[in-house]
Amino acid sequence: MSSRPTPTDVGLRYLSVGHHVRAMVDGRMTAGGLSLARSKVLQVLAQRGPLQQSAIAEQLGQAPRSVTQSVEALERDGLVERTTPPEDRRAKLVTLTPKGAKALTAGMTAGEHTLGKIFGALGQERLANLDKLLGTLEAAIATTAAADSPERSA
Repeated sequence: MSSRPTPTDVGLRYLSVGHHVRAMVDGRMTAGGLSLARSKVLQVLAQRGPLQQSAIAEQLGQAPRSVTQSVEALERDGLVERTTPPEDRRAKLVTLTPKGAKALTAGMTAGEHTLGKIFGALGQERLANLDKLLGTLEAAIATTAAADSPERSA
């Protein structure tokens, strides 16, 4: 039995570590009042301004129904406001409220603090190396996705 890890071994470990980091960040953000998933909706609104729910779904790469449920919960908590634009009575325009902006700031601060503690343990040199490795992985993902795309097989 070899002590050299295989790409599958490392890939599975990467997925496990990623899962644990995400869970820890989400837990810390949720303890501060805003989950990671909910903060993503608020981030889109903070960056892009008021949007229709379909545009939020597109930005997040989620199904419109999932975003509708998130927006309804955020509205109940007073973090967003939904209005009907006069030009399209079927659409709902979602706007970040001041309370939502404050919650987003608090949640992001908690998430950034947690990431800082976890990744800060690497030190600057290892952090720079990890950053380069992640860039290599992102390029491999893009290459693999392009090779697997339906347009290439046509």
